[in-house]
Amino acid sequence: MQAVVYDQDVGMYASRLWWMLRYMGHDAVAVLDGGWAKWTSEKRPTRSGSETRAATSFAGQARPELIVSVDTVAGAVSDPETVLVDARAPERFEGLSESLDRVAGHIPGATNRFFKQNVSAGGTFLPPDQLRAALRQTLGAHAPERAIMYCGSGVTACHNLLALEHAGLPGAKLYPGSWSEWCADPNRPVATGK
Repeated sequence: MQAVVYDQDVGMYASRLWWMLRYMGHDAVAVLDGGWAKWTSEKRPTRSGSETRAATSFAGQARPELIVSVDTVAGAVSDPETVLVDARAPERFEGLSESLDRVAGHIPGATNRFFKQNVSAGGTFLPPDQLRAALRQTLGAHAPERAIMYCGSGVTACHNLLALEHAGLPGAKLYPGSWSEWCADPNRPVATGK
């Protein structure tokens, strides 16, 4: 069954659900580009109240090859073949502010690709060719399969994963624990600045 997921904004939460469904083996999932905001601005039909559908069965099977552990990330810090990409806002990445975690900064060696750079001023994803060019710049010489996406808690990193897919650059992995897990251990290194 095709699933279409959306949220009230630029797809931040919807992309996490998109990724979770795919992680569990449900590939027939799409994110409504522009989400609820675009849908309602175009005066498309809406209704309030409860909705019901006939129940269906889904037996998910986790795909562990789509994620990496904190130990894998620790090894990637010194691996020139791997690129770590942080989806948080630049001020959080640089350690200038931190609204959620006790420690500000980023994983050493990471690069910053703020997830909101994936969308236009109107809140829809940039065209695939434009995204591809920007994301290739973020990845540098690395193939998407050698990229690990993270953020604060594993949500907005999925937006970057969706952008990569939309741009025709599949294969990157998610570090679900993200910055919150990384910085929770005071023995792990922390970087600040650009």
